[in-house]
Order: sequence, then structure tokens, then C-alpha cells
Amino acid sequence: MVLFGPDSSGPLRYVQNFNKSIAGAESNVAIALARLGHQVGWFSKLGDDEFGRYIKTTIRGEGVDVSRVLVECEKSTGILFKERFMHSNTNVYYYRKDSAASTLKPAELDVEYIKTAKILHITGITPALSENCRKTIYKAIEIAKENNVLVSFDPNIRLKLWSKEEAVPVLLEIAKLADIIFPGIDEGQMLLGLTKPEDIAQRFMDMGCSVVAVKLGKEGCFVADKVNKIYIDAYPLENPQDTVGAGDGFAAGFLSGMLRKLDFKECGEYANGVGAMAVLVKGDMEGYPTFEQLMAFIGKKKTIDR
Repeated sequence: MVLFGPDSSGPLRYVQNFNKSIAGAESNVAIALARLGHQVGWFSKLGDDEFGRYIKTTIRGEGVDVSRVLVECEKSTGILFKERFMHSNTNVYYYRKDSAASTLKPAELDVEYIKTAKILHITGITPALSENCRKTIYKAIEIAKENNVLVSFDPNIRLKLWSKEEAVPVLLEIAKLADIIFPGIDEGQMLLGLTKPEDIAQRFMDMGCSVVAVKLGKEGCFVADKVNKIYIDAYPLENPQDTVGAGDGFAAGFLSGMLRKLDFKECGEYANGVGAMAVLVKGDMEGYPTFEQLMAFIGKKKTIDR
């Protein structure tokens, strides 16, 4: 989507000016991973309009392969607006019903493209857009599973896009098919009725997930597989600017650690680091670091400022 962020706080009816950027959980993860030095591809569907061209150009400019992005001539590219209030989370308004992305169909997937990946990352946002998108997600997972491609899943519950009653069974079904999952405490409570990180992780592993990284916000994260279970502290922040995009950065940091074959503690440190750096900058993806910047932030590399 194209994101319009207000230049001031308060109800949107009083805001006069907005800054344009891009938004989207999957593209956020793709951009964050590309900045960290990985080869990444992003596929979706955009409108044949200036917003669609802007999104494709921006993501391609971040080093992400967009060669499998499709264009839908009869639908528009989705947009959203942020609304900021002091001392509260950012509010968002979606305008994406019947958007180009919502028309993505299973037959439009490039099977060979998915087969070449090490990890397929999906979120719970795409199946919320339409029945066609839901079927496309299941087909993409099927292709990945048949070709030993790991499936990474962030539930990313968005109740402005679908109801809890519709979302929960679909997200639980996808979770059963995932190898890696990134739930937050609120998602653990909504999907499983659980609030303790250890319980959430164990339940998802019982369902079939191999790796569970529970996002704990200011407290860091809890990471588990069948052998390892570890809490990893967050990095303290003095002046957070925008929390949107932090979870996507967390997922990217963790996946980066896995791709580098690091141990769980280091994967969690990468995840916490990227997530923390994301909230230091206004915008969904603007704060994601390069690998060198991340190493400096988490204290694994010294920097020379002047």
C-alpha cells in the first residue's frame, strides 16, 4: 500500500499535510532483509496507477527483486492513513477493499520462483484481503512444503480487515503449516487463549511449528524450539517515534540470524535490534538498519562517528 503519515498529531480531520511512503508487512520484511545483506524477492499485485509504480520502484530501489510483481489494470493500489495521538499507539485507516492486491489468485503464483527460496515468509494480512488471497496463501505454502522451503509466518492480526470469528480458524490453520512463527502476546491470547510466552510457544510447537519467537515488546522476546527455550532482553529506547513496522523488523532480524546459521540467542538479539531501530524513525520501514548499523546498535561492532 501507499502510506500517508500526518505531519502533526490529532484527529485526521484537523491534519492538513501528509508524508507519502510505502507500507505492507511482507514488503517491510523484504526490505529489512535486503538491507541486512540477503537476496530477497517480493511478489504481489499492484494497480496500473502512479501509486503502484511508486511502490514497485521504491521496493526495487531497496535491492528487493520485484520481477514477479503483477499489475491489475482494472483495480487500484491500496492506501492507508496513519493517525497519531501522543502517548498512544498509532491508529490506521485502510482503503484497500477491492484493491489490486486483493485479486491475487493461486494460478498467478510462479511455482519455480518459490521453489528456489530458502524461506517463504507470509503474514495473516494477505488472507484477510479476499477469498482469492486466502487460497493463494495456501497454494504458496503447499508449493513451499513440497520443495523443502521453510514457511515463516507472522499472524499480524488486523481486525479492521476481518472479524475475529473469521480470522482465528484461518490463522490457526496456517500456523499448523508453518515452520517458524512470530506471535505477540496479544495474538497468543486471541488465537490460543494463552498469555504466558512459554505456554504460547509450547502450544504452537505442539501444533507443528519448529521455531517460535514470541514478541514481548519492551521486554524483548522468548524463543523456543524442542530443545532450546530462552528469554532475550530488549534494547532500551529513550525516544521511540513510531511503533508500526517494529514487528516486521523483528521477524526480518530473526530470519537473518537463521539464514546466517546463528544460535538462538544471536537470532533473538538481531530480531530485538532491528525491531528497536525501526521505532526510532517515523515510517514503517525507514528505520531498518544495514547489517553494519545493526552490529553497532547491538554492541557487536564499534563505529567512528567523526
